[in-house]
Amino acid sequence: MSTKDDVRYCHRCSYVFLKFILFAYSIVWWLIGGCILAIGIYAEVERQRYKTLEGVFLAPAIILMLLGIVMFIVSFIGVLASLRDNLTLLKVFMYTLTMCLILELLGGIVALVFRNQTVDLLNKNIRKGMVNYYDDLDFKNIMDFVQKKFKCCGGQEFTDWEVNMYHNCSAPGPLACGVPYTCCIITKPNEVANTLCGYEVLKKERLAVINVIHIRGCTDAFFIWLMDNYKIMAGLLLGILLPQFFGVIVSWLYITRVEDAISEYGHYVDGLLDSNVQERVAKRQGRMSKWCKCMPEIE
Repeated sequence: MSTKDDVRYCHRCSYVFLKFILFAYSIVWWLIGGCILAIGIYAEVERQRYKTLEGVFLAPAIILMLLGIVMFIVSFIGVLASLRDNLTLLKVFMYTLTMCLILELLGGIVALVFRNQTVDLLNKNIRKGMVNYYDDLDFKNIMDFVQKKFKCCGGQEFTDWEVNMYHNCSAPGPLACGVPYTCCIITKPNEVANTLCGYEVLKKERLAVINVIHIRGCTDAFFIWLMDNYKIMAGLLLGILLPQFFGVIVSWLYITRVEDAISEYGHYVDGLLDSNVQERVAKRQGRMSKWCKCMPEIE
C-alpha cells in the first residue's frame, strides 16, 4: 500500500476544514435560533398577560417563535449531521436550507411582480391593526415607532384613523376626529409632544393640516425610504441570503467529501441510526473517532 493510501481521509485538510466550518456554522445559527425562540416565548407571555390581540400580523411574538423554532431545529440537524457525518441528516440539512432560500427568492419576486396587491394587502393589515390600536400594545408600539421614524400618519393616508373607535368622528371624547400624537409635526428637537395635537384634524382638508400633522401615509413613506436607502436594503438582503447560500455550498461540499470517504474506505454506518449498536460497540475504535466519525467503518 502506498504512502498516500496509508493516510486516513479525516487527516486531509479539506475534510477537517469543511467539518469545522459546517459545525461552526450550524452551532452559531443554532444558538441564534434558541435566542430568538426565547425572546418570542417571553414576548408571547407578556402579550397574553396584557390580553393583546391574537393573530400573526398583530403578534410579532408568534413570528419570532415560529422563526426561532425553524432555525433551532434546522441548525440542530446541521450540528448533529456535521458531528456524525450522517449522509441522511446532511442531505436533509442542505435541502432544507435550499428550500428556504428558494422560497425567500420566490416570495420577493412575487411581491415585486404583484406589488399593487402587496401594497393593498399591507394597507389592509395596517387598518386592521389600527382598529384596535389602543388595545394591542404590540401594534401600538410598532405603529408609533413607524409614524415617528418615517414622519407619516396612518396606512395609506392619515384619514385611515377613522377606523379606530376612539378616533372616529362619531365617537365621544377628545380623541374623536383626531389622530395619535405620533402623527404630529415636531418643530423642536426633544420637544414634549402635545397628546391632543391632532385634535379634529380628520374634519379638515389635507392642505389645512399640512403644518400640524404628517399627511403622508406610512406605506408610501416606507417605500420612499427604501428607494432612498437602497444600498442599506441591498446589504440587508445580502446579509439574509448569503449566509443561507454559504450553508448550502458548505454542506454540499462536505457531503461530497463524506461520500468520497465511504467509497474509499468501505460501507459507512452511523451509530445514531444503526439498530445493531452492540455489534458496533464491540469493534475496536477509540472514543474520539466514534464521536467525530473521522473515518467511516469497514464491514
